[in-house]
Amino acid sequence: MGIDDKIKNAAEEAKGKAKEAVGDATDNERMQAEGNAEQAKANAKQAGENVKDAFK
Repeated sequence: MGIDDKIKNAAEEAKGKAKEAVGDATDNERMQAEGNAEQAKANAKQAGENVKDAFK
C-alpha cells in the first residue's frame, strides 16, 4: 500500500467520522448514513490494499 493511498483512505475515513458526528449532533439521519458509508468505503479500500501488500 502506497503512502498516498494510506493518506487518502485515512482522510476519507476522517471525513466520514466528521459527517457522522455532525449528523448525530443535528439528528440528521441522512448525514449519519453518509458518514457511515464513507467510513465503510475507506475501510474496504484499506483491507484491499492490505491484501495486496500481503502478496508482495
